[in-house]
Amino acid sequence: MMRKAVAVRREEIVRAALAQIRSRGISGVRAADVAHALDVSTALIFYHFGTLETLVIEAFRQAAEHELAKLNDELGKAGPADKRLRAVLALYGPSHHDNWQLWIEAGAAAMRDAALRAVLQRLDLRWRDAVVALIAEGVGAGTFRCPDPHGAAWRLTALLDGLAVQVVARQGTVTTGDCDRWVEQAMAYELGCRPGDQEGR
Repeated sequence: MMRKAVAVRREEIVRAALAQIRSRGISGVRAADVAHALDVSTALIFYHFGTLETLVIEAFRQAAEHELAKLNDELGKAGPADKRLRAVLALYGPSHHDNWQLWIEAGAAAMRDAALRAVLQRLDLRWRDAVVALIAEGVGAGTFRCPDPHGAAWRLTALLDGLAVQVVARQGTVTTGDCDRWVEQAMAYELGCRPGDQEGR
């Protein structure tokens, strides 16, 4: 029972830390604010995680695992490669504003934090590897015409990375509708998809 209680408390602290990161940014997060949100002592935060940096990394690790679970659910669905690729790219894209705000924050902080960088790199590579595999599957099925699935996957996801920054961090410059249209155009260029393939998505 004690072990379960500890796990529950740690989960509560992680969720509170993520909420603080969303509202204040990584640099604005304080252990005292996380504790206040839960009505517990700051000492309890440090008892469970040792340092604020460890808590922040664990918060992003759990957020990354949540994203990967959604990716795995999407990859487990049946259907042609083009439909599944569009679904994965839509899931990756900037329509999930809360998550992209987290990833933008984390990406900036990871430049100075090797442990956080490792968490984000694992998340990033898992998404890109999934896109590579779907493109290769589509090429094998004759759905796509692409001599370089790896390069195409990285270019498509890098396009979404940049568009997400515009949508989330520079609101009003690019819309999610713009993103959908431009990604569809990029898929047509990279994979030989007909423009009409997006209908009924």
